[in-house]
Amino acid sequence: MKLPRLIYSGILWLARPFLRTRLLRRARKQPEYAQHIDERFGEYAFASSKPVIWLHAVSVGETRAAEPLVKQLLQHYPRHQILLTHMTPTGRAAGKELFGDKVWQCYLPYDYSSAAKKFLTHFKPVIGLIMETEVWPNLFAAVKEKNIPLLLVNARMSQKSASRYAYVKPLVSEALACLRHIAAQTEDDAKRLRELGAKKLSVYGNMKFDVSATEEMIQRGQQLRELFGNRPVFLAASTRDGEESQLIDYIKLFNVPDLLVVIVPRHPQRFDDVAALIQKSEIKMQRRSATEAINADTKIVLGDSMGEMFAYYFACDVAFVGGSLLPLGGQNIIEACAVGKPVIVGPHTFNFKDAVHNAVACGAALQVENTEALVNTANQLFSDTKRREQMARAGLAFTEAHRGATKRTMDLIRSLLG
Repeated sequence: MKLPRLIYSGILWLARPFLRTRLLRRARKQPEYAQHIDERFGEYAFASSKPVIWLHAVSVGETRAAEPLVKQLLQHYPRHQILLTHMTPTGRAAGKELFGDKVWQCYLPYDYSSAAKKFLTHFKPVIGLIMETEVWPNLFAAVKEKNIPLLLVNARMSQKSASRYAYVKPLVSEALACLRHIAAQTEDDAKRLRELGAKKLSVYGNMKFDVSATEEMIQRGQQLRELFGNRPVFLAASTRDGEESQLIDYIKLFNVPDLLVVIVPRHPQRFDDVAALIQKSEIKMQRRSATEAINADTKIVLGDSMGEMFAYYFACDVAFVGGSLLPLGGQNIIEACAVGKPVIVGPHTFNFKDAVHNAVACGAALQVENTEALVNTANQLFSDTKRREQMARAGLAFTEAHRGATKRTMDLIRSLLG
């Protein structure tokens, strides 16, 4: 073991006594963290008699991005068992909702050499697929030792992440050298990964463009629209802590008659906190989970449901995609564009820099500097039906033009599995 990974492993061992305590503390807000704790240390209660294709998606975003790939794997490798691993309960819940019993799910163990070897010995995967930006030095080394092909797929590397990884470049370079290939989303991602030491690398595009709404989700969207009535609907999607309070403060600046504002927080553990925030403002609110028709005097609907983002987009007239008013990097705008909705984003979109740049350039999205500009831009769009229709058409064309990353990734997998 090289010195950087030896130091890294030593730090992990010092932290080990506190990990179970940390999980139990997190369980106070999200009880699911108290479940399946043994899996996080490489202990599993089930095994497969079939060859295992293992795909790791750390949380909700990566799990949803993996949807088209998982569906292709299920179709083309019916004699294999698909194993989906996560690090968060919300990612695990998203996988269960998307795939049901068609795939197996568990937590990936913490990055201890012993736990990684237990995981690989137990499931014996014939290939490993890591979604987006996960780097696990001890796990990657164990995979290489067992000669299991390991791919980093739909890989992205923002400038902010690259700067952090640069502080431990020897450790990251050693881990990246264990990969059989990297399928990067963009040329910028590829460049940053090469600067960190990646060698075998190609640009395949973003699989999120290949995600499409199911018939069930379209029906849910129609049902939501019926609940909302004939009112104009402004959706604030995937909002993060601090953004909801800004939106509430500026809600009086909307000058759209009978407007309904729908706020869908990114993290479900914050639903109750956001509800309390709205109630404190004394603005009339209803919760989506109540499944009741929206009253005429209701100003805000709290989208406190999981796995319905496509439905919310279908049911709105204008969509703001959160995580972008504050320096958090933004969230995925592709789903909103894919259903033909005008999109507004804030100034901080470094996590989706290329997608946002291209969407703005082709007229599918608008970028604003702050919350006041967001509200003013929304007012303009609600008063201009023609502009909204133009942006909708541009969004559909934008997403259609960028499809194909899943097919290219499947070709790579076939080259290794046959």
